[in-house]
Amino acid sequence: MSAQALTCPRCGQPNQCAQANAQTPVTHCWCFAAHIEPSVLDSLPAELRNRACLCPSCAQALPPGDTEATAR
Repeated sequence: MSAQALTCPRCGQPNQCAQANAQTPVTHCWCFAAHIEPSVLDSLPAELRNRACLCPSCAQALPPGDTEATAR
């Protein structure tokens, strides 16, 4: 697994994705029920889309490094 898969393509911080860190499929991760702001996905360069999960803060379109987002 590449380090790129474990970091958020928007801010570069750990994405906290259980699936990205697993060798086999998982049944629960914070991102399974999270609302992902379409504007965040649209703002990513095409070459970074579908390569790694966003972190909870970026998924909510919070400023990078904002600690208000919580992993579920």
